[in-house]
Amino acid sequence: MYIVATPIGNLRDITLRALDVLKAVDVIACEDTRTSRTLLSHYGINTATVPYHDHSDSRRRDGLLDRVAAGEAVALVSDAGTPLISDPGFKLVREAREKGLRVEPVPGPSSVLAALCAAGAPTDRFLFAGFSPTKTKARKDTFAELRATRATLVFMESAKRLPGALADMAEVLGDRRAVVAREITKLHETFRAGTLGELAAAYAAEGPPRGEVVIVVDPPGEDEGPSEETLDAMLRDALASGDSTRDAADRIAAETGLPRRTVYQRALALSGR
Repeated sequence: MYIVATPIGNLRDITLRALDVLKAVDVIACEDTRTSRTLLSHYGINTATVPYHDHSDSRRRDGLLDRVAAGEAVALVSDAGTPLISDPGFKLVREAREKGLRVEPVPGPSSVLAALCAAGAPTDRFLFAGFSPTKTKARKDTFAELRATRATLVFMESAKRLPGALADMAEVLGDRRAVVAREITKLHETFRAGTLGELAAAYAAEGPPRGEVVIVVDPPGEDEGPSEETLDAMLRDALASGDSTRDAADRIAAETGLPRRTVYQRALALSGR
């Protein structure tokens, strides 16, 4: 089975190897057969296609794996970029591995890696965090968990949620340097750099952009820590959720990288003890 990266948004970026694979396999499993047909038709590829996406049931997976086990070649493609990177395919690949079937990646465009390479952020250590939650509290909780991570953070985000997500990042992560990359590897590719606060203010004033968005955020500085207001808000949320003073202090200290004693003393003050 082949995992093929396909740039539907920019037909020029597909590799020669990927085209050879798509022509040679017996069937192509597509996130959306109509979208994939744009690329296949452009290159005169007539290989049969079947749908395979996040909502495909076990019978569809079993059918594809049975074909591989019988000696057929199956290619998995997503609507754009590399399958499994915020795209369907995880369960299919895992079950193929469990059955001892060969899985061969065919690398190509990836908005995550392309944005990271062009953002000017440290690349020796990075964490891809996928899409952040849609609700504000859950989103802030996610950013709080990542705050102390000593690595460049890479997020994908819905364009319409971009201004709110950037504002929440600025509040929780601190006003770090960041880059908003839009429509990566496509015709209208753009990069916009600034601090999280500057970017949040700009998109709040202009409104959400169009297209697919990747956000690259610099790692925390050596001495960076949450503001008193942010720390108090995190502790209040933890205490309100039922955590004991000790448990709240332990969790927030781990998330922020602050000394446990400092956080515990603040938690005591907030709880009135």
